[in-house]
Amino acid sequence: MHLDSDLIEELNLLARYRMTSTPAGGVEVGQAADPAVIAAAQRLYDKGLIERVDGGNLTDSGRQAVDSLSRLLGQLQPPLEPI
Repeated sequence: MHLDSDLIEELNLLARYRMTSTPAGGVEVGQAADPAVIAAAQRLYDKGLIERVDGGNLTDSGRQAVDSLSRLLGQLQPPLEPI
C-alpha cells in the first residue's frame, strides 16, 4: 500500500479525533479550511467513517479506525529519552 497525499490527509484528519477532549469527540471542518482537508473529510464521509461531510462525530467504523490509528501512532512514537 502506498501512502499518497490523499491518504495522509485522511489519516491526519482522523488523528484529530483521537486528540479531542470533547465528550462527543467531534471535529468540525469549516469552509475556510485547507481544500485538502475539506476533500479528506468528504472522502472519510464517503467511506462511512464520519457522520457528516464537514466532520462531526465518528461512525462506529470511524471509531474503530481511530482506535487502530491511535494504537499504531503510539507504537511509532520514539521512546522518551532517559532523564
